[in-house]
Amino acid sequence: MTKKAGGAKPRITLTAADHGKLSVLANAAAHTMPEVAATLGEELDRAHVLAAGRRATDTVCMGCTVEFRDDMTGRVQTVTLVYPNEADISKGRISVLTPIGTALIGLPVGKSIDWTTRTGETKRLTVLQVREPAVVEPQPA
Repeated sequence: MTKKAGGAKPRITLTAADHGKLSVLANAAAHTMPEVAATLGEELDRAHVLAAGRRATDTVCMGCTVEFRDDMTGRVQTVTLVYPNEADISKGRISVLTPIGTALIGLPVGKSIDWTTRTGETKRLTVLQVREPAVVEPQPA
């Protein structure tokens, strides 16, 4: 029944605003980054979308800072999940249009997910902590 040894993917939750913006982003990236765009599209399709104006607590959303553990190595990392134009790995700002960014979006604290690196390696991560963005800035349409 399951596709991977890790089992079914955990339920994810997105705000209506994030879902809308990420849908546009996935469609725009379909030609330039087809694999990542397709994976993001799959995540969007299975997401529970909150009513407009509602926000899930302790769930990875755009702009939040996430502490997660690589379950293969035990290494703990802290990153901020951002749109591609805001990404800067030297500042810990990773794009949602990366395999790990796509894996993190919508994941609640305490949940794990399997994801595939750009080199085809399967990894597993667990979200340990989520900090909401200090200021939610409007994104260009």
